[in-house]
Amino acid sequence: MPAKKSFLLRLSQEMWDELERWAADDFRSVNGQIESILNEAINRRRKKAPAAASQAGQPPAKEEQ
Repeated sequence: MPAKKSFLLRLSQEMWDELERWAADDFRSVNGQIESILNEAINRRRKKAPAAASQAGQPPAKEEQ
């Protein structure tokens, strides 16, 4: 199993409550739910980025944070 990075994440109580409900619906912990959401987002971005870059003939632009 690959090593995992731990970090602090601050969330509003409202967001935590919603994530907790969502995680329970999917039979996951909140941590597992956040990992799942992030994995899905990364996979969607990876699938979308090469297509957008090939249409423009340029490498994909980095997102602003």
